[in-house]
Amino acid sequence: MWKADVVDLNLTRFYEMSTRVVLSFLILSILLAIVAGVGCTVYDLRLIFQTDFHAAFKTIMVDMLTVLAIIEVLRTALAYFSEGRVKVTYIIDTVIVTVLTEVMAFWYKSIRWEEVAMTISLVISLSLVRVMAVRYSPAAIRKEL
Repeated sequence: MWKADVVDLNLTRFYEMSTRVVLSFLILSILLAIVAGVGCTVYDLRLIFQTDFHAAFKTIMVDMLTVLAIIEVLRTALAYFSEGRVKVTYIIDTVIVTVLTEVMAFWYKSIRWEEVAMTISLVISLSLVRVMAVRYSPAAIRKEL
């Protein structure tokens, strides 16, 4: 009986250690993606002098918002690394930032009203889920007890 417990403990340790190693590589690759994104954004600043302001600022703004979305993904990975679980609020924040990046890109292209309505409903739905996740989080429930 005690041998099964030892094997389970060893498997659990192996799983946790291998997950930490893989997650460390993931965090490193996310950091490299952020550095590359910042580099691309700085490089795209040249467009201000080469093209019209409208197109240049669109490109720079989308680049910056994409980097912010990647930062939210990094925040999610770091939360898992430190707490051993993924927080729903971090994932929702990542999706909201990504959707808002697309909304900002809508300003510069012609889209149908159905797409705008779907995007607005998605943002409202995500916001409501975000509020519910904060309100009914395990930490908030523990504080009430």
